[in-house]
Amino acid sequence: MERAAVENLDFFRRIIYGIDDLGEAVIRNILSRLPAKSFASAACVSRLWNTICNSILSSPKLSSAVSFNPSLEKALNEVVEKVLMEPIRPHFVLASIGPCFILQAALRRIEGIFGSKIPIIINVAEGVIGRDVRTDKFVEVQWVLSAAKKKYSWPTDTQPTATCGMILTVGFLPGLKVHLVPLFQSEGPQSLSVDKFVMDIREVASAFSHSSSPAGIMLFADRKTNILPVLQKTEYAFPKDTFIVGDGGSELIFRISETTTVPPDSTFAAVALLFTRDINKPLGIGEIQFHVMLSTGVTAVGPVYKILSVEDHGTSTCFTATRDTIPEPFEGEAILHDILDEVGEDIMFAAKATYIGVTKSRSCSVGTERAKLMQFHEFHKFEPVGDEALPPVRSVGINSGDPFRFYISDKDPALSTTYNILYMLMDLKEDFNNRIKKHEKAEVFGGIVFCCGGRGGNYLGSPDYASFPFVDNFPGVTFAGTHTSAEIARGCFGYLYGESDQENNFDIHCNLHPYGALYLVMSYHCPIPER
Repeated sequence: MERAAVENLDFFRRIIYGIDDLGEAVIRNILSRLPAKSFASAACVSRLWNTICNSILSSPKLSSAVSFNPSLEKALNEVVEKVLMEPIRPHFVLASIGPCFILQAALRRIEGIFGSKIPIIINVAEGVIGRDVRTDKFVEVQWVLSAAKKKYSWPTDTQPTATCGMILTVGFLPGLKVHLVPLFQSEGPQSLSVDKFVMDIREVASAFSHSSSPAGIMLFADRKTNILPVLQKTEYAFPKDTFIVGDGGSELIFRISETTTVPPDSTFAAVALLFTRDINKPLGIGEIQFHVMLSTGVTAVGPVYKILSVEDHGTSTCFTATRDTIPEPFEGEAILHDILDEVGEDIMFAAKATYIGVTKSRSCSVGTERAKLMQFHEFHKFEPVGDEALPPVRSVGINSGDPFRFYISDKDPALSTTYNILYMLMDLKEDFNNRIKKHEKAEVFGGIVFCCGGRGGNYLGSPDYASFPFVDNFPGVTFAGTHTSAEIARGCFGYLYGESDQENNFDIHCNLHPYGALYLVMSYHCPIPER
């Protein structure tokens, strides 16, 4: 047996040496065509092959695929086969599944494929945006909840028989370190451990880079979590060049590190996927840059009100209000009647969703750091239904004295800002083309979108409005995303929503957006060779 093993080893060595005689360029061409698993094995064959494999993977890569197979196992096999069709070393894995699949089962299967050391986040999406593994066509599909059957299905004008699906996105980002940091929640009035969350992020960033601030944070919140106070803290804690994007609320699960200590009687409220600049970045690796763009989807209507009194109901808030021209306070349904008289019932009732946008002045700090007074504009879903004495809004954190306006979902800003993103991406492409003429290689290698579920289907007149700004500019480049309930993106309120009539609007932060579409575009800038 031992003699046969030695003879086989000698045989394979002779094959390797024979291939090596073909020359490095031919070997590189062969290895670059291997699927990811075979490529990983090839990197272990010899020092030369390992060097060539490292050279092939010196540039970043994003790979994604969508499957609508009703079997979780078969759907996962289809998307994995697609995303691992070419060489890639996964640094992170994102998966979004339809509500007919089970999160725990999806995590077990994905972890079994990619291992226990790679950050994995899985959530239940309202829909998926990506390339179908079977048709190789780009699709945007939103699941619609059927009240009668209590299950999701495709809209009836597309494909009524499909009820399941998933999208898998795998990223390889050389020059960056990728880590998961969980946010814990316990019982009690101060249930969210936000200070610890921020300090954990700083600690991870400091361990792998020259800064305590990461290059970026992709944040996923549980659907039961009020993410607004978290976004206030992160706005205070990290500089503007740290991008913060993500999904404002969905069912989710993720793989935690074995070294993570879960506090007693605590649950997970959110998770951050950190991207930090690697202090030990190998020579010959360029720079990855992130470009964040937001399409808004709401319009302010009616006058400015001011909160007079509030009633905190745990997960919602009821309030009374006043306005400058009318000294008497509005109580109960009087607020709703007033805005209907000001704007018109036809406009208000035609909107798919109504919000109040509250401007809040809040004192922010982390730990024992000096507090800083900051202003935020935060949207709360307005739901004047039920037997409440006062009109309720989702979430809490509204105080007496806070000014607010009503906002309604509106196709016009959604369309105009979507085209703005199209033009911004055109400018980005032109800039990169000009750099190539100057022998400065730069390229967009991927994009991710978080799009409000309400903008799905034919809401904007076409079923592909979330994807066309990117796909039209960068055809063939990986682009993937999901439909969400709310979109996280740092921004200036006055600039994003066009309310620049007051100078201080440009000092107001707005980080959670209703009816929006958030684009995270990733580009790679090759190192300039030394002359």
